[in-house]
Amino acid sequence: MAAMKTVSQLAQSHNSLTPRHGVLTLVGYGIQVRVDRGHLLVEDGIGSERHQARFSRVAHGLKRLVVIGAEGMVSLAALRWLADQDASFVLLERDGSVLATTGPIKPSDAKLRRAQALAHHSGAALRIARELISQKLAGQEQVARNKLLDTTTADTIARFRAEVPKADSIATIRLLESQGAAAYWAAWRDLPINFPKKDLRRVPEHWCRFGARVSPLTGSPRLAANPVNAILNYLYALVEAEAALAIRKLGLDPGMGVLHVDAPARDSMACDLMEPVRAQVDGYVLDFVTHQSLSREWFFEQRDGNCRLMAPFAARLSETAPTWGRAVGPNAEWVAQALWSFSPKSANNKQSVPTSLTQRRRSEGRGNTFETRANSVPRQVKICEVCGAEGVNNRYCRSCAVEVSRETMAQVALIGHAQPRTKRVKARISKALSDHAVANTWWSPSSLPAWLNEEYYLQRIQPQLKTAKVREISEALHVSKPYAALVRAGRRRPHPRHWEALAQLVGASAEGGCTSNRRDAGT
Repeated sequence: MAAMKTVSQLAQSHNSLTPRHGVLTLVGYGIQVRVDRGHLLVEDGIGSERHQARFSRVAHGLKRLVVIGAEGMVSLAALRWLADQDASFVLLERDGSVLATTGPIKPSDAKLRRAQALAHHSGAALRIARELISQKLAGQEQVARNKLLDTTTADTIARFRAEVPKADSIATIRLLESQGAAAYWAAWRDLPINFPKKDLRRVPEHWCRFGARVSPLTGSPRLAANPVNAILNYLYALVEAEAALAIRKLGLDPGMGVLHVDAPARDSMACDLMEPVRAQVDGYVLDFVTHQSLSREWFFEQRDGNCRLMAPFAARLSETAPTWGRAVGPNAEWVAQALWSFSPKSANNKQSVPTSLTQRRRSEGRGNTFETRANSVPRQVKICEVCGAEGVNNRYCRSCAVEVSRETMAQVALIGHAQPRTKRVKARISKALSDHAVANTWWSPSSLPAWLNEEYYLQRIQPQLKTAKVREISEALHVSKPYAALVRAGRRRPHPRHWEALAQLVGASAEGGCTSNRRDAGT
């Protein structure tokens, strides 16, 4: 399965040209990559917003140069500079497809390439297909079991994986792989996708869950219709580019595959080689979307419903490329060795394929036990779950944390009030409510002076209550101190039968009253 189409154009908040985790991503129009007096000069941007950087041959920290878009210039001297520094170059179209890859390349071995071309006749293709799909299904089983917590799906995938070593044809292996994929992606269908609260009004409803891996726009994974599928498509494109670089470094032809049939403008062997790594990408994306929210600013929806990644977010995802390169390396070397073992050679030719990607033989030659480097994938920037601000350490930024804490405490208070009380507390509350109800029943609105109405209370009495003490208000009204504090702050308006007592407390009289004769019998 080839790379998918995902990337949109540059936003105005593009990052500066600084390699992160060894990866530098250029986006925009008028991109330039050239060499000046031994330094690599790069430039990108849109319109007047341009970014430039200059790298020397020492301590540049550059391992991958990723260019998104084909509007610009890359000089031959720049490609030579990157090759001398063992840095790879990847050119991606704006739709996410891989246009070109180049890096440290080893001269091809005629015997090895001949064995690759004859893999379907020699039996090497069947052996390679079994191994690659077995690893892929094993990875999907682990994701379903440990991350999706779907034991039924994991057991189903395990049954398909058990049939792979018995498969006697490539077509049978493809069938088992497709059946396992159907069960695997069905387990993703109801996965919820979270966005910050402020973004929910701008988020299409179908973006809030994973849905199907197949896009409704194309009937295939191409042209993703929601953010998670768009992220998967872009990361798969990076894995495909890393697989193509690894194949070329080993001297193989990336276009001659064993599982994927030959197709124009497709590196079928790279697509084969990336199959075992797909489950690692899936696990990374699953952890990403389940442990934090996605920002609406990272995505763009075209008029046909195609969801694309904004370039700044795509640039951050590109930082994971070295991790996928390390994951592809061992499989690429194993495939090369499997092809070599089927190549026609004399009995005294004991030569084997060098392990230039993993340095396995160098490690074993020194008496060390070789272990695959499993460096963690760079973490993406966390955002606030309320406002979407980037760079937070916890779930919320500082400003939103205060409001969230206030809402949480209010909810906790409601829960506390709902807790069952003791008989003594219930009796006290019941007596207080009964006394106030009786007092309200026996009180007559006509007992109020004509000048003491609602307007007078709000304009003359309420502002003066702030000068009184809570204890004085509590004693005057015969209410609790917490309620008296609410009355003093204006958050509670007492019954009209209390207005006269409060007027005496603050020294209000008819001389300072209002002319309105309207009375309020109660609140």
